[in-house]
Amino acid sequence: MEYRDIITIEPGKRGGKPCVRGLRVTVYDVLEYLASGMTEAEILADFPDLTSDDIRACLSFAADRERRLLTAFP
Repeated sequence: MEYRDIITIEPGKRGGKPCVRGLRVTVYDVLEYLASGMTEAEILADFPDLTSDDIRACLSFAADRERRLLTAFP
């Protein structure tokens, strides 16, 4: 699974924030849900348009962004 196939950035949607498959659910939203203690099953139950791959794509996107930040500021 390649997160670039799932995470989209559209200037007119959610202020250009990275979203899941063009939906109005941002990567930040998903990460916040996970950080607050929600399980994957709970997120999927609350947002039936999301899939397990979508959640993993959000995590992969965040990891890649972190890796790029560390490379930019050694």
